Amino acid sequence: MAVTHADLAPRPKRSDLGSKTGAFLMVLSILLGLFCFILCLIAEAARSEMKWTEEGKGTESKCTYSGSGKLALLSAAAAFFALAMAMVVQHTYLLVAVSKSDSLLEITWEPDSAFAKRLTWQAGFFFVATWMSFAVGEILLLIGLSVESGHLKNWAIPRPSCLSIGQGLFTAAGVLGLVTVFLASGLYITALRAERHFQEQENTRREVLEASVMYASPPGSPVRITIRAVNNEEPLPRQDQNFLTLSHYLTAFDKQSRLV
Repeated sequence: MAVTHADLAPRPKRSDLGSKTGAFLMVLSILLGLFCFILCLIAEAARSEMKWTEEGKGTESKCTYSGSGKLALLSAAAAFFALAMAMVVQHTYLLVAVSKSDSLLEITWEPDSAFAKRLTWQAGFFFVATWMSFAVGEILLLIGLSVESGHLKNWAIPRPSCLSIGQGLFTAAGVLGLVTVFLASGLYITALRAERHFQEQENTRREVLEASVMYASPPGSPVRITIRAVNNEEPLPRQDQNFLTLSHYLTAFDKQSRLV
């Protein structure tokens, strides 16, 4: 089986922004926001309404409730905790991932970078908008919970005054819950873009530095090898065949003439 570069590359940790754990937690938070929206729609459909009744002439009109509001109360409570859980999951993971990311710390070291300024503004917008949407949605759900929990018993008995929830309150809370999880996902994507951008910059800077060091260094001088005689060893005389004296030629010619 062939080994590719992806197999040799280090795998991201679970706390990293680009890890599978981060993607799973973001999807989980979006599903929790969708669940909160569905519960708010159920609470909106099951909310108790106020009805006015007149017992006789000359008597004041009294109001009653159309139901106890138990289903609306349970749905609103579940939506409240689902939205809170989604918010805790997203921001806890972002806090841990950003605090362990060395690349995101470089944003503070480049105040003149246009890209860093744009990402900073985007992250600030998503952060503030997420918490504002979350706070308003939770407040609306708390209002609905307090009203619906006030007439769980004796809801059919006429009374001089009745508190009821306005139409669309639970629906607005559900919409704000969806907006909250999507804004938090936008904050996650912004942080991920920032980390990948500065990692690419760091890789490019490292490659340029290595290339500059390679080409800027002067070529090394050739190493001279000196052969030295060992102690108690005398160099042997060497006869170079390329340089022969006239006596050598005469001696060789004399040997050939005697053989003839």
